Amino acid sequence: MKKVTLIGVDLAKNVYQLHGAAEDGSVIFRKKLSRVQFAKFMAQQPLCLVAMEACSTSHYWARVLITIGHTVRLIAPIYVKLFVKRQKNDAADAEAIVEAALRPNMRFVTPKSEDQQARAVLFRTREQLVGQRTAAINALRSHLAEFGFVAPVGIACVQRLANIVEDGKSALPELARDMCRLILSQIAGLSEQMDSLQKRIRQLAGKSAVSNRLQTMPGVEPISAFAVEVFAPEMSEFRRGRDFSAWLGLVPKQHSTGGKQKMGRTSKMEQRGIRRLLIIGAMSVIRWAARRGAEKGSWLERMMARKPRMVVAIALANKMARGLWAMMVKKENYTKPVLAAQ
Repeated sequence: MKKVTLIGVDLAKNVYQLHGAAEDGSVIFRKKLSRVQFAKFMAQQPLCLVAMEACSTSHYWARVLITIGHTVRLIAPIYVKLFVKRQKNDAADAEAIVEAALRPNMRFVTPKSEDQQARAVLFRTREQLVGQRTAAINALRSHLAEFGFVAPVGIACVQRLANIVEDGKSALPELARDMCRLILSQIAGLSEQMDSLQKRIRQLAGKSAVSNRLQTMPGVEPISAFAVEVFAPEMSEFRRGRDFSAWLGLVPKQHSTGGKQKMGRTSKMEQRGIRRLLIIGAMSVIRWAARRGAEKGSWLERMMARKPRMVVAIALANKMARGLWAMMVKKENYTKPVLAAQ
């Protein structure tokens, strides 16, 4: 009788679909188990390779299965989708996970520790508050615009809006004034919570040797370094800096065929949070260079002279990503590039 060497698991909220396979990929069993039954079943199975799609609960189950003694592989859902045969259901998904895990060149996701996930919750909570505050500011601007009061976009204009609301001489109905005060108090509360979380992120980043090392690069602030440390996988998984940059979605899409290369827009794949923070950091470097002047003969000076600012920012973010990879792999601080001799 063939031995089970690989189990594919299609995770869900309460019902899990399992697909057991032998070393050659032949089917040994197909089972549908509840959450409680799944934990007991896996504890009774001989130690083997367990493959799952990387999702919100997969990292928890990966830690549980590793504690039991199993070897766990997490696969990005986009790679599993290619192996689904015709109809889409839980059993077909579990089988597709096994097929994907059997591929010799498949890329896997490293299971996250509890500490990494806790830090991710902190980062995402702050991002959620940022979105809520932005929505509240836009709502306030829209409400006041209905009465003829217009202000620019951004957090900097909130005080101007508050002055309009509190101006008793302004032609603003009292009911609308009360509602706008309610929104202003909401914005103030969200700002206070964001400041508290940002302070906590800075404290955690300050205690981390990796974050401190990353912050030696111009344009990388504590939040950016914190995001790289929390969300990026082990840099040893990338063969070179370009692979890390491609994982962030900072390289052009390829539409090449017949030996002819055709590059499109940036791919914008994978980790949006890190990519956005690197582009923001790149913009800050460009603004500083625009005020003070970029170094003569530098790459940045040449790019700023012939390219739009946003294009330069994305290109600089690409270079920053490659530099971060090198710094983390070599465990070295940032060093300023040496200009080529004229």
